[in-house]
Amino acid sequence: MSTFDPMSPDPNAFIAHEEIEATLAEARARAGDPARVRAILDRARTFGGLTHREAAVLLEVTDPAVLAEIFTLAKQVKEHIYGRRIVMFAPLYLSDFCVNECSYCGYNHGNPMPRRRLNQAELAGEVRVLESLGHKRLALEVGEDPVNCPLDYVIECINTIYSLKFDNGAIRRVNVNVAATTVDDYRRLKDAGIGTYILFQETYHKPTYRAVHKGPKRDYEWHTGAHDRAMAAGIEDVGLGVLYGLYDWRYDTVAMLMHAEHLEQALGVGPHTLSVPRIRAASGVSAEQFPHLVADDDFRKVVAVLRLAVPYTGMILSTREPMGYREEVIALGISQVSAGSCTGVGGYANAPKLGFEEAVPQFEPEDKRAPVQVLKELLRDGYIPSYCTACYREGRTGDRFMQLAKSGQIANVCQPNALLTLMEYIEDYGDAELRELGERRIGEELATIPNPKARAAASAYLDRIRAGERDLRF
Repeated sequence: MSTFDPMSPDPNAFIAHEEIEATLAEARARAGDPARVRAILDRARTFGGLTHREAAVLLEVTDPAVLAEIFTLAKQVKEHIYGRRIVMFAPLYLSDFCVNECSYCGYNHGNPMPRRRLNQAELAGEVRVLESLGHKRLALEVGEDPVNCPLDYVIECINTIYSLKFDNGAIRRVNVNVAATTVDDYRRLKDAGIGTYILFQETYHKPTYRAVHKGPKRDYEWHTGAHDRAMAAGIEDVGLGVLYGLYDWRYDTVAMLMHAEHLEQALGVGPHTLSVPRIRAASGVSAEQFPHLVADDDFRKVVAVLRLAVPYTGMILSTREPMGYREEVIALGISQVSAGSCTGVGGYANAPKLGFEEAVPQFEPEDKRAPVQVLKELLRDGYIPSYCTACYREGRTGDRFMQLAKSGQIANVCQPNALLTLMEYIEDYGDAELRELGERRIGEELATIPNPKARAAASAYLDRIRAGERDLRF
């Protein structure tokens, strides 16, 4: 086994099993020490983040009063950095061909299902539906199959998406989740104009990782080192993620924080996003077959502690979580959510005549509300639904974004840009109820912009959007 070294390019060194086990043992011993827990919470209150060892102590807290404090503090930290905005996006599945046999995935190569990939005309149809739902930001999803879904095809799809223009606008940002690949291939993705490169680790526990994967993805070192190669290729924003339920949630949370520390210390920029999906049923997959499913109470704690540990990072919650509980988790530090998601290839365009269930899904979504319904609930809860992509298009990426986020200054542009994109949505896609909710929320939030010039500029931009202009941004 390698010695723990966050500066090392070796995945077995920056995700060192012995360090994780030592961290968890120390956390169990220190969680009952009120002075130690208080010191960690005081540190989190400075918005500077926590080490993986500090975060691990909070993961062991069971005292209801202390947990309530953790949850309240997580909300305060998120709002200090990002305000009350919640960024909206949708996944778009291009292909379900896959050469891997992953025990948790409906696209498992051994699953006897009809396979397909979108041609460019079908892709345009999917994007048209997504744009008509108000989406401006997509996350492309594909299975790993170099023959049926080569990188050339993915890049062609990215080019097609960016080329499409509709009455109410276009897709402005395409994030990509493709299998671990080479530096040269990551350069090609960068040249295609991708936003964030997202790759879930699934689990950092190496024996479990190898047990649940068969095929190219089983190479733990190649997979875990992918973000380093992506950043070496010039991709400035990368996203991490764990599939909670494959292994012990404490272990994987600590390991993901170690991965974040590695990226920041060795490469200068921590992860742009962290995703926290829990295992759900899929074609040929029953969630109950996994012995490490995460209870709702423990999952709340995971989200809150991650927010305290990496306050600068966007945190993503998908439609895997059901309505009601999803809102509870959002309040603990989530900054991005998907809405109206279809997790099968071709499901959006076919939805009116077939229903989403006709497209074989990678997993079964729990929250099946339309985007406009999600927006209404967010507005009622006091949030600002945002379709903003301004930072990426204004060059505020990588270390430039992180400097703004860590200082809390990113809210100075996030807040007004969120209001502008919400106004766009109201004008182009909203109904009377959404207009009433949204206009009221915009008015309330506009009044809180502290700089009078910025407030006046935002107000003027809002009037221009109401008059028909689009894609205004700070």
